[in-house]
Amino acid sequence: GIVLELLKEAMVSKLGDTKGFLIDGYPQELKDAEEFESKIGEPKLVLCLDCSAETVSSQSSENTETTEDRTESYCQASNPLIAYYESRTQLCKVDAEGTQEDVFLEICKTIDSFLK
Repeated sequence: GIVLELLKEAMVSKLGDTKGFLIDGYPQELKDAEEFESKIGEPKLVLCLDCSAETVSSQSSENTETTEDRTESYCQASNPLIAYYESRTQLCKVDAEGTQEDVFLEICKTIDSFLK
């Protein structure tokens, strides 16, 4: 609830100055997505960085077995959230297996094409 309230306050304070908002890492669970929609609204675009658990783990500064296990758990837990957004809004999957620069450029292209 606290995170959602902080997001709402920040978004409301910038409504006249922006075309949209990029929220990184939220929601992480289906219940968070449903609460966001009921209190703030349905997102028009949801980006999903599509990559393997190995790719995510390799980006961590601590490349340990625990990190890999945690990453795999996160990837599995995110599947219901991805399915939810696929059925309700415009979910755009971005191939995140490339270099950081390539992924960034793909994200920019996706957002630009959506805003046109």
